[in-house]
Amino acid sequence: MRNLSRVLSLSGREMLFLAHCLAVVVAVRLGLTLLSYNKVRNMVTRLDAREPADIGDLRRVAWGVAAAARLVPGASCLTQALSGQYLLARQGNASKISIGIERNTGTELKAHAWLMSGDHIVLGGALSGFTHLVDHGQ
Repeated sequence: MRNLSRVLSLSGREMLFLAHCLAVVVAVRLGLTLLSYNKVRNMVTRLDAREPADIGDLRRVAWGVAAAARLVPGASCLTQALSGQYLLARQGNASKISIGIERNTGTELKAHAWLMSGDHIVLGGALSGFTHLVDHGQ
């Protein structure tokens, strides 16, 4: 009930943006399930995004993707990072996805993905405790 009251307190523009984020997160989640990561990544990164995003755009995308991801089963960090990258690229804003593995986990491999724009972490939390593997994006 609390979440419903939060949604109802949003402006029409915010609700529309949240609905757009939800559609993107669902599409990316389905894409990662039905296609390969490389195919989904290529769809996202084919958009021409060169400009750095301002902090307001980064916060808005982080909020929208995180809120939408709570409604989509299996919306992993990679799903969220790709969704955020797509949303930023649609606005012409450059970003990259960083992928790393957690250190000292024994025999179990734990990977994580972050969305970065410039020096800002948009989605994914802190980088500490992870060994950087690869960056994808602009």
